[in-house]
Amino acid sequence: MDRINVLVVDDSAFMRKLITNFLEEDSRFHIVGTARNGQDAVKKVLELKPDVVTLDVEMPILNGLQALKEIMKIKPVPVVMLSSTTKEGAENTILAMQYGAVDFVEKPSGAISLDLHKVKEEIKDKVYHASTVKKAKLNRMNEMKITTIPNGNDYSKINNNEFFDKKPLNLSKKVICIGTSTGGPRALQQVITRLPKDIDAPILVVQHMPAGFTKSLASRLDSLSQIEVKEAEDGEIIKKGIAYIAPGGYHFLVKRIGTSLAVSLDLSPPKNGHRPSVDLLFDSVSQLSDYAKVAVIMTGMGSDGTDGLVKLKNTGEVRSIAESEETSIVYGMPKAAVASNKVDSIVRLDEIAEQIMKMLHT
Repeated sequence: MDRINVLVVDDSAFMRKLITNFLEEDSRFHIVGTARNGQDAVKKVLELKPDVVTLDVEMPILNGLQALKEIMKIKPVPVVMLSSTTKEGAENTILAMQYGAVDFVEKPSGAISLDLHKVKEEIKDKVYHASTVKKAKLNRMNEMKITTIPNGNDYSKINNNEFFDKKPLNLSKKVICIGTSTGGPRALQQVITRLPKDIDAPILVVQHMPAGFTKSLASRLDSLSQIEVKEAEDGEIIKKGIAYIAPGGYHFLVKRIGTSLAVSLDLSPPKNGHRPSVDLLFDSVSQLSDYAKVAVIMTGMGSDGTDGLVKLKNTGEVRSIAESEETSIVYGMPKAAVASNKVDSIVRLDEIAEQIMKMLHT
């Protein structure tokens, strides 16, 4: 089997050596080179043609974000960011995801993490999975344009033959739930920013991401969207026209308070390695018998969301969407959902927002 050629980029010689050692102890990887700043990284991407780049965010001359934008412009390659958990570090990581990075690894203790061995397996895992991302998908993501759906569209008049055999969503109360993982921050930007502010439902989102990063993700999406986007807070009343993102490290459930729905954050054990878990959100929403639901599963590794989707479809009025393989950075979660035979519509990422609106009004 061909080994995966990796370029390691970090301004710290100690960190470059540590990451190199972690990867070289695994026979799957070959370190094709190292770079100590963003300018050097761009040059070596062109010269060495690596399969994957590990890229530090904070570097001199050309920082990680600037280097990433340049790499994605001239020679797209799967990139895994290494990031600190500071507020600025989290914000820069979210920007990196929007600029085209496939994934990121959180450094345990700042820029020079002497305890980086704590995330050694995660680094190897994410570099390996990044190597499976086809470069054509990175190019396609760069080419996608965002066009917001106007307010007040009469979606009931759209000729949507795909649902000719479906009964209309009769229940007046509706809720949208979305699950995603690797590649999700960029995918969410494509979907959330297209939704009109008069959307007749709340949007509940689980994005696999550690604590400290989801607040920055919500803030970033809020600044780009017509609807309000926020990190979910325990006990708050859920309202139409707002997207609530599960905070990293907490399961996101819904509960009733009188006639309203409210956020319930939960610290029960991870499900299949995930907290938050898409399955648990979907399972919780499936218990709302007086609500019609639209469920969406997008890019990500594994199968989180499929069990929950089956419960949703078996217990109520549900329309379901899976992102197509064509646009999924990692076609794991959508593929598992499709295999369950519970998906109504498989569409490209840039068509998901419109499909959500059609389903709400079909």
